[in-house]
Amino acid sequence: MDTRVTPNPVDGPEASSGISRWPDTEQLQRRFDELVKQPMRPVRADAMQKVQRYFDERCKTSKALSERAKTVIPGGVQHNLAFNHPFPLAFSQAEGAHLSDVDGNRYIDFLQAGGPTLLGSNYEPVRRQVHELIDQCGPVTGLLHEYEVKLAELVCRHMPGVEMLRLLGSGTEAVMGAVRLARTFTGRKWIIKVGGAYHGWSDQLVYGMRLPKTGRMEATGIPRGATGHTQECLPNDLDELRRKLSWNRLRGGTAAVLVEPLGPESGTRPVHRDYNRQVRQLCDEFGALLVFDEVVTGFRTGLAGAQGYFGVKPDITVLGKCLTGGYPMAGAIGGRKDIMMSLVGGIGTTTKRAFVGGTLSANPLSCVAGYHAILEMERTGAAAKAGRAGDRLCQGLEEIIRRRGLPYVSYNMGSIVHLQTSGVLLLDTSSLWKLLKVKDEAKRRKHMMEEMGAAYTAHGLITLAGSRIYTSLADTDEVIDDALNRFDDVFALV
Repeated sequence: MDTRVTPNPVDGPEASSGISRWPDTEQLQRRFDELVKQPMRPVRADAMQKVQRYFDERCKTSKALSERAKTVIPGGVQHNLAFNHPFPLAFSQAEGAHLSDVDGNRYIDFLQAGGPTLLGSNYEPVRRQVHELIDQCGPVTGLLHEYEVKLAELVCRHMPGVEMLRLLGSGTEAVMGAVRLARTFTGRKWIIKVGGAYHGWSDQLVYGMRLPKTGRMEATGIPRGATGHTQECLPNDLDELRRKLSWNRLRGGTAAVLVEPLGPESGTRPVHRDYNRQVRQLCDEFGALLVFDEVVTGFRTGLAGAQGYFGVKPDITVLGKCLTGGYPMAGAIGGRKDIMMSLVGGIGTTTKRAFVGGTLSANPLSCVAGYHAILEMERTGAAAKAGRAGDRLCQGLEEIIRRRGLPYVSYNMGSIVHLQTSGVLLLDTSSLWKLLKVKDEAKRRKHMMEEMGAAYTAHGLITLAGSRIYTSLADTDEVIDDALNRFDDVFALV
């Protein structure tokens, strides 16, 4: 037996798992195909006028602030997760399951900062520890602090594939470092990622993003040489992965295979239940390192991450915003000790190493937040409770969709809930011809997704781009049932 494959804790009494069941991916694919083959079902034009009035009449301060922002910020938006149709709302308060904007409107927060706030926003026990740390030490010293050791120990204790941890400033930085580390350790150059997956915005990985087989479509400003050794293969296509690994072996070999373990874009294109185990076996066969990008799944799918859920040990684990419970400067590379020793830091190091850095990496503020956030996740069983909230929400959405006879698709992996209404990210782009063929349709479906997101917002629901929902410990049954009533009101406008 491969020693890097461990028993799946979900098959045993693992009560802390954040995922109660894995969706039927073949059934989902059939539903995805049906969704994109039929005409779109957007919000009616007359109903969209009412949605627009909400923004015009009740969000005047946000609108004025967004106009000011446009004069000093490109496009008026700093964050790619900021939903900006018809204009970005400005928020002044985050607490638990809710957000309040600058005009005093209150919303159910299903964005949760893009996923890291599993405990709910602005969680008081963690906030208290951060305040104490700032009073005693300040946010940064540039030197060793007790909490970076304690945080690393805690992550190593929970994640099966992490024996050592090097802290960095973000998920993007961690992926950059992981690729450099894999190439240093193996002496190889080729990197294979799954098409459609997002691994940050570094030059070498702005490739095949969001839609599979789109290659350099979004690589504006990036020299071709930067992606010259980056490849992509279709999700769930193990035969294609094997072909690429075989071809690369003839020209030096593959350094690493990168996966989002739930599937590209946090499971927007979900992988088969056994996919990660099979990728692990192919990596072992061809001597490539397996890298799990757990920026979203780390702790949210359980304290052992997706690697614990699937029972598959990656060689390298990438962590990001999940690591500090929503506090800034959150990123890390973890992995086997023999690999991680190539990330030795400090002055006077003579060993061969993959150079990474960052003055604010491992700062005391982020480390104290991460340490106490993970302790609170342990104490409260946050992953399992947030996962049950996701189950309740998804089941309710499916009931509404069936009752109203809509073609929409809702499914979840615990607290990561997907709601596909336009299907823009599900279009077939597996060849250049198919990509060109759906280009205009993709624009129409993207606009529909924007309008759906605006309608959710006008009904007090904040989502990620109108198609993804993150639940948290703060989402009680009452919060979820309130949200379902609001979603039902939106679907009545279709």
